[in-house]
Formats: sequence, structure tokens, C-alpha cells
Amino acid sequence: MRSARHVAAQRRGRLAETLAAWRLRLAGWRIVARDLRLPAGQVDIVAKRWRTLAFVEVKARNDADDAADSLHPAQAARIARAAGQYLATRPQFAAFEVRFDMVLVAPGRWPRHVKDAWRDSPQRPK
Repeated sequence: MRSARHVAAQRRGRLAETLAAWRLRLAGWRIVARDLRLPAGQVDIVAKRWRTLAFVEVKARNDADDAADSLHPAQAARIARAAGQYLATRPQFAAFEVRFDMVLVAPGRWPRHVKDAWRDSPQRPK
């Protein structure tokens, strides 16, 4: 059975992802997938705009700087592996520039979109 704390954290996470998705939409991004779960890992949001495909990690904390610092290298690597797995099954994105972004969510603030938050090279299909 899940604790009340766990349920509340999940609810906050879903709200943060919804706010992040709206922030991206208002900036002209089209949401391709949300809460994408693959064997290699999980991606909060996949969004596209023009010829750019962004794999977006949403971080919600009490302070945006704390949210920015909360992405660990192992988590970034899992997201990159999941991105590679996703791209391997989506040839329509083969010519797209791939990027890893973050959206930082903090109470009382407009969500902040950090473009190209980290670099990695997802393995593209041959």
C-alpha cells in the first residue's frame, strides 16, 4: 500500500508535468509524448518544434535553483538511453535535431524552460 506522502508526491509531480507541458505549448512546442516509459528509462515529456525534438525532464522543488541542481548524471544517462530507444522506433524523427531540456517548476513562479540542459548522444538507428 502506498503511503499518503508517496501519493502526495505523485500528485505534485503530475501537476508539475502538466504545468511544464502548458509552458512548452505556449512557446510553440507540440507535445509528442508524456510520461514515456521504456525499458531503458522514463522521459517526462517529448516535444517537437520545427525540426527539433526535445526530451524534457521536469523538476519541481521549492526553489528553481534547487530544481536545476537535482538532475543527477545517472538520471541524465537513463533519459538519453530512453531517448535512443524511442528514436530507434520512430524513423519520422531521424532528421530532427535532438536535445535534452529541463523545465523547472517552483511555487509561485512561471515554469522555466532550460534549453539544452545537458548534452548526450542518443544512439540513433542505423
